[in-house]
Amino acid sequence: MAAGKQRQTRKAGLRSFVGALGPGLITGAADDDPSGIGTHSQIGAEFGYGLAWTFVLSFPLMVVIQEVAADIGRITGVGIARNLKRHYRSMLWPMVALLLVANVVNLGADLSAMGAAMALLIGGNGGLYTLLFGILCIGLEVGLSYPRYASVLKWTTLSLFTYVGVVLVAHVPWLHALRSLVVPELQWNAAYATALVAILGTTISPYLFFWQAGQEIEEQRRHHIKPLCITPRRAGPELKRIRLDTLTGMAFSTIVSLAIVFATAATLHENGIRDIATSQQAAEALRPIAGKFAFAMFAIGIIGTGLLAVPVLAGSAAYAITEVFHMRGSLELPASRAIGFYAIVAAATIGGSALLATNIDPIAMLFWTAVINGIVAVPIMIAMMLVVTNKREAARVALPRWIKILGWLGSGLMAIAVVLMIWSSVA
Repeated sequence: MAAGKQRQTRKAGLRSFVGALGPGLITGAADDDPSGIGTHSQIGAEFGYGLAWTFVLSFPLMVVIQEVAADIGRITGVGIARNLKRHYRSMLWPMVALLLVANVVNLGADLSAMGAAMALLIGGNGGLYTLLFGILCIGLEVGLSYPRYASVLKWTTLSLFTYVGVVLVAHVPWLHALRSLVVPELQWNAAYATALVAILGTTISPYLFFWQAGQEIEEQRRHHIKPLCITPRRAGPELKRIRLDTLTGMAFSTIVSLAIVFATAATLHENGIRDIATSQQAAEALRPIAGKFAFAMFAIGIIGTGLLAVPVLAGSAAYAITEVFHMRGSLELPASRAIGFYAIVAAATIGGSALLATNIDPIAMLFWTAVINGIVAVPIMIAMMLVVTNKREAARVALPRWIKILGWLGSGLMAIAVVLMIWSSVA
């Protein structure tokens, strides 16, 4: 009897844990998009294990800043852009414009990587696959109801486990790899500083802030509950749920990112392949070194994460713009009742695909997308921290002081990293 009760308790606890996962898990998984895979592959190939320590540094910062984004949506009932419009109107348009530029470039890089990965797997025209993936992502976001769409996104996160499989067959020297997590191997040059900003930019990305805040609002509408500023007594369990969800998602993201760095460091870097600028190049380079299994898993993971990340990128842009213009913006609504929202989703995705028709080098685009995100994240993080420390908002539901301290610390460290990159490049 006692053993049966324990099993039931464990099952109930597991169901409760899984039920708490949602926006944070999807956000964390979307963080490892094809652009991130390309960046981490380049980092592992060029620097080996030398930058692994940055993931230990960035993990608590990304957890806190994503929790701040989720709290903004849950407490106020509106997204980041609407809060800026309420309290810091002069910052609104610059922040939204920066987000749109970063998102469209990121969409182009991700769709390009997905098309190239499909071409590596089955042959054919990578450009055609890129366009087809863009159409598929638009169709999923427009055609599916929100509960089904959220379920699809949750299941898509499983594709990230392919990179755990890759690292298991890559013959990683684990003593050296684990030591690199706590012992920095610093270099004082522009390439190292740029790589540092790229890592921070691909782990702490602006589109994830707007997406998670928007998803918390979607969850409120779905369950017909009011914002915490109206029902502050519910703040305790709700903020705890957000923290668990965000912590799980960001831990998942960090583990996968490290797996990519370790796999490429153990294979490409150790075999003298130092110039990998795209995720598809990394997949192809792994084939003769780690075998067809690792190559195929790596390429499949690019496609799976892209199918997750592209709707998140387009959706975050749609949330921001509809909030600015007070338009209906919700995945809960059918396309006929939120034409503007879904039009922005489609336009952002098509705009990213259109970058392939320009002279922009898709190889450089992947890595520099992360750098752009790192630069753009600084002012948006500062704006978010101003919102949560605003006296009118903080008086309703006060966040713990340690969250505010870490949030400002993360903003400061991102700013320092960007300044160091610019200074070292100029010098």
